[in-house]
Amino acid sequence: MLSQFYYVVRSQMSGEYLVAHPSEDSADGFLLLFSADYEALSYINTHGSGAGCAVEMMPSTALPATLKRWQLQGLGIVQDPLIPRVQFLRLEGNPG
Repeated sequence: MLSQFYYVVRSQMSGEYLVAHPSEDSADGFLLLFSADYEALSYINTHGSGAGCAVEMMPSTALPATLKRWQLQGLGIVQDPLIPRVQFLRLEGNPG
């Protein structure tokens, strides 16, 4: 079975992934996914200090376990890292 790969941003200090919270009224977290490493780096350079962050490749097969481990509700697929424009997908079976 072929797996699609995504790129994620992870803190080198805490090990936590870059997560979006689309609603101020909710603590729901969505793992931000990038389609290319340069998009993730562009996001870091535009919206964060970039200090202590690393871009990692993650196969799509690892996403369910990652969401469960970090108690995240879904995925935030970054469509434009500069604006940013993100499509949020809540996965079935996840709380929230």
